[in-house]
Amino acid sequence: MVIIVRITTIRTATMKKSLLLASLFLSFAASAAFADALLFTVSATPYDRQMARIRPVLTASTRAVGNQVSLNTVNQWMADLRSIPYGFTTFWKTPAEAQSGAPADCKAKAVALYEKMHENGATNVRLVIGKRTTTSRQTHAWLAWDTQGGSYVLDPTFNWAACTSTQVGKMNYQPLYAYAGAKKFRAASTLVAQN
Repeated sequence: MVIIVRITTIRTATMKKSLLLASLFLSFAASAAFADALLFTVSATPYDRQMARIRPVLTASTRAVGNQVSLNTVNQWMADLRSIPYGFTTFWKTPAEAQSGAPADCKAKAVALYEKMHENGATNVRLVIGKRTTTSRQTHAWLAWDTQGGSYVLDPTFNWAACTSTQVGKMNYQPLYAYAGAKKFRAASTLVAQN
């Protein structure tokens, strides 16, 4: 009887390891491009205290509009934000502060675009904090937008227009954390890197 229990325990442990490895493999396969990144819901992120100033922007409800926001309109908003001079701040500026004429950083521009999109009825928009390239030393902020026409990376700090996930490639725009309304997410790649 003891031998059977041990064999069962070994089989269960082996099966758990196999399932874990299979799920990790599928996670990496699914995250070949940013839009397909695997995100897990979390209750907190390391950025929560810093983001207190912009939490009302993230959690504001989306206004219902007859049609989905057009890509041309989003590109115009991105161009407007891209033309604001860059200036880093340690705190998160509100959209009003970002558009005041003073320099703004990636955080401020991304949050301003997030607000603009939600005010005009856009859905499936996430504020993302991650690495712009795999070799980036600093984190960067941008938006991810999933539409029926495809998934887009919206980076008004570096880009004048929306880019598809295919255009940015596998090595760019690697998410660490994402925010959509009151929901917070952690990228699977972050979880694997810490283990």
